[in-house]
Amino acid sequence: MSTLAKETPVEDANNQSFWMPGNYQSTVRRTEECFQACNFVVACFQERARVEKQYAQQLSEWSNKWKPLVDSSPLYGSLLRAWQCFLSSADRLSALHSSICRSLVSEDGDRVKTWQKETFHKKMFGGFRESHDFDIGFARAQKPWAKKLKKLEKARGAYHKACRKAQVAQDREAHASGNPDYAIEKQKKIQEEREQAAQEKDKVRGRYEKVLEEVTRYAPRYMEEMESIFDQSQEEERKRISFLKQVFLSIHRHLDVTNNESVKAVYSELHHTLMSINEQDDLRWWKNHQGPGMPTDWPCFQEWIPPEKKTKGKKETEKKNMLERTVMMGGVRVRALYEYMGQETDELSFKAGEEFLKIEEEDDQGWCRGMKDGGQEGLYPANYVEVL
Repeated sequence: MSTLAKETPVEDANNQSFWMPGNYQSTVRRTEECFQACNFVVACFQERARVEKQYAQQLSEWSNKWKPLVDSSPLYGSLLRAWQCFLSSADRLSALHSSICRSLVSEDGDRVKTWQKETFHKKMFGGFRESHDFDIGFARAQKPWAKKLKKLEKARGAYHKACRKAQVAQDREAHASGNPDYAIEKQKKIQEEREQAAQEKDKVRGRYEKVLEEVTRYAPRYMEEMESIFDQSQEEERKRISFLKQVFLSIHRHLDVTNNESVKAVYSELHHTLMSINEQDDLRWWKNHQGPGMPTDWPCFQEWIPPEKKTKGKKETEKKNMLERTVMMGGVRVRALYEYMGQETDELSFKAGEEFLKIEEEDDQGWCRGMKDGGQEGLYPANYVEVL
């Protein structure tokens, strides 16, 4: 959660050191900064979820806009099926990106929010209990050390002051020595002042060294107590880093469509459909349905045959109905691989996984006739189902 410090002069580095009084605050603030970072993570990927949702909507709108135009286009046969496959692929990709949106919000986002509630415990008057406990721990460990540093600073200041005073006395004596302007008594007095300043300097130096020795002896204990609290905060930070790593990996898994089997299936089927475009088959279909291959009744002489008046009996009618019902109940049981919404009145709509009967084989355009359990009949794309 923390950033690498920039290079600073040695004196500034000492002042900014973790061991100096109050400089543990950045470690304490790390808890609150992590909580805020989690809020940013949630907000960031909620926005990405909206991008996924908008893309899914655009794919669906594009597909719905072009479906009727493609279906009524002049293309036919395998070329028409290839064009239609682009649209059906868009529908499936739209569903995939909608699921990515839901995963980012309801799975990853909610996971972070739940973890925040369990990990960060807010205090009544602001802040978090965890950061407050670390703050108290560091403050207690540093209080005796801060007092000793203050005492040492005072002793150092007194020693440096005595040094300056001794230096001034020494310079004054050097200036007066051999100077005829100074009387012997004056020079003697200056010499005595220099000696007193030197003695005072040595005396103050002794006190300074004594305080420094006391601080030096206490340093290991101070370091041990501070490192103990710091190690606790490091362990909490390790848990936070580990958790967010798992969250980022989960987000990556949801966004990485390159390894998604559904995406592979969409583009594999699309490629297969494109490779199935066959000009000879399409030309043959056109010849048989719109050209000279179409059957026709050539003109011929037809005798007039009077219609037969025949009344059907009740048993004969029931027998015919039973026969028609048997034909309708026959066929092959199939299961839908994908959802299909019929675009025409004679087409059959179904959802992925739904089972029904195939009652007519695939025609030259790749359509079959099916019948649901409720008796509803219609045409559907043959490659949208599998035989059970």
